[in-house]
Amino acid sequence: MDETKPWAFDESLQPHEQDVGFDLARALDAMVLLRAEIPEDAFTGGILGTERVGYGAVIREDGLVLTIGYLITEAETIWLTTNAGTVVAGHALAYDQATGFGLVQSLGDLRAPALERGSSAALAAGDDVFVLGHGGRAHALKARVIAKREFAGYWEYLIEDALFTAPAHPQWGGAALLDAGGRLVGIGSLLLQEAVGDEAEQGNMFVPIDLLEPILEGLLAHGSSANAPHPWLGMYTQEAEGRLIVGGLAPGGPAERAGVQPGDLVLGVASVRTGSLADFLRKVWRLGDPGVEVPLMLARQGDVLRLSVRSADRNDFLKKPRLH
Repeated sequence: MDETKPWAFDESLQPHEQDVGFDLARALDAMVLLRAEIPEDAFTGGILGTERVGYGAVIREDGLVLTIGYLITEAETIWLTTNAGTVVAGHALAYDQATGFGLVQSLGDLRAPALERGSSAALAAGDDVFVLGHGGRAHALKARVIAKREFAGYWEYLIEDALFTAPAHPQWGGAALLDAGGRLVGIGSLLLQEAVGDEAEQGNMFVPIDLLEPILEGLLAHGSSANAPHPWLGMYTQEAEGRLIVGGLAPGGPAERAGVQPGDLVLGVASVRTGSLADFLRKVWRLGDPGVEVPLMLARQGDVLRLSVRSADRNDFLKKPRLH
């Protein structure tokens, strides 16, 4: 859906003030529309685009906004819009690669309330939740948790206890997931198909809020968490029919420089076979810090290849936020 065109969920799908146990209007007003402009020469411009639109949740009275990090990666300009129509510039404070969280500081008074943070640990499959976007109740959705499990992403991303909800919100990026008490328990990251019994249902994946608390102070103080970054290969690996396939490569990234090619099958790390993307990432990350040599076992056109990839810190390839 295009955020610039009027749209609304059916009334039956929207939460109603009289049916929830919290101040719904206040929670809705804590959501902002986030627009980011990224330079044409940005490393992520070709993949994520140079004009990105999504949502953010105000989590502090001074206008600190929590969003999903890919919206603000390498952003040169950020604008935040409240439900009341207030438009304020924002500054990208941090993007944590490990969790996917992004933080934006409003550079003016948003005059928006802050959402109370809850705990995603208490959620279980079947629990009722609410997915909020910018634009009031029309863009809010009653949903349920359909799964809570590990998630591995082809962009070298892995989190435990990711939250999967249905039905799907069509504008998921940076959307807020609230529990039955109106507390923030997750930030929207993806639209995907999730197995529900014998069928697949379209839904959203949310990054659990419990991952924020241990790193928040470090993100605010230094723009990064205290945890060391993982070694990065720049290799977009996908699972398909029980196999790991290199679907693409980051231009100029470590894997491309080492001779890895799209279509290669990933068999293992060194001589140790790997059976899943999550297992593969863990094997790579256990080798050490960015810069460590990663011995890959690949298959290409029936031949087994062994290539050594000198890993890197992904952040070194990104344009850094700057305050205007």
